[in-house]
Amino acid sequence: MSRYDEKFKLMVVKEYQEGQLGYKLLAKKHCIKSHKQIINWVKNYEKFGPEGLMRKKQNKTYPVQFKLDVISFMERTGSSVIDTALEFGLTNPPMITAWKKAFLEGGAESLDRPKGRPPMSDKAKNKESKKTIQDKEMTYEQKLERENELLRLEVEYLKKLQAFQMNPEGYLEKHRRHYRLNSKKSSN
Repeated sequence: MSRYDEKFKLMVVKEYQEGQLGYKLLAKKHCIKSHKQIINWVKNYEKFGPEGLMRKKQNKTYPVQFKLDVISFMERTGSSVIDTALEFGLTNPPMITAWKKAFLEGGAESLDRPKGRPPMSDKAKNKESKKTIQDKEMTYEQKLERENELLRLEVEYLKKLQAFQMNPEGYLEKHRRHYRLNSKKSSN
């Protein structure tokens, strides 16, 4: 979605208010993807003045109860998304559509989920720092031994994979027998 600055939005709104062109022709004239954007700008301008055309802070969060009230109002009154947004002082109607979709898919709990990646926990941070400290404390010989062990495991894994690819049924049968024998030993 393209971002338009406040001056451009105001110019388009004023041009619409002059009455020369409708929403669709204005969208075509100014290469705006959807005429609905212009409808939204005009209604925001009429309700909130020039402030209605200004970009809002991106990280604005609304409480779950507020979102539920908005969705409930829209359902109860049959108002459009744009009219509902204006009623609640919101200048981004598609946000309401996203709330409604989330509510229908996951209930009220889904409205409480924060956007984006969750912050790294202290526990994970501590693990990360401990690993780097351990790596630094390992001697050159210890690092080589660790690398050797990892390479041995990789070779062993590749051998088993190759055996499985050559004869999947035989490989699985062999390991089923091996598993049964081990399980009988542990139960005795």
